[in-house]
Amino acid sequence: MEKKFPKEMGSLNSVFEYIDEFMLYHRINHSASYALQFIVEELFTNLVKYNRGSENEIAVSLEKVGDSAVVQLTDFDVDEYDLTKLPEASVDQPLGRRPVGGLGVHLVRKMVDELRYEYSNRVSKIVVTKNLKSSGVQGHGQEQ
Repeated sequence: MEKKFPKEMGSLNSVFEYIDEFMLYHRINHSASYALQFIVEELFTNLVKYNRGSENEIAVSLEKVGDSAVVQLTDFDVDEYDLTKLPEASVDQPLGRRPVGGLGVHLVRKMVDELRYEYSNRVSKIVVTKNLKSSGVQGHGQEQ
């Protein structure tokens, strides 16, 4: 399944509805659905906020492969923005001393089994694989 959404924060409710349709179709449990919504929300938000190269839509693709969901977010006609290379969030420091930002991507890394970035011809793709049987922060966070 693939659907395109306007590149704006107001699209998130439509993105959530799209994820719900996917989960209902594949009869996937609520906790896995919540985890997937969180992951997609964080990645979509990062593309909207930090990859402002164009006003084009963001394509969100969802596929069930065995016990996993494979999610791909594609941003068209943009500069390279590889969020897999962002520094790790400073989670060991007291809240008041932590730099702002990075916590969402940090949590995504912990929740997924694979996080991959591809860039070619001004097209940016983020591909995530999430085991649907482990809905919490139990993924491997592998990056390739």
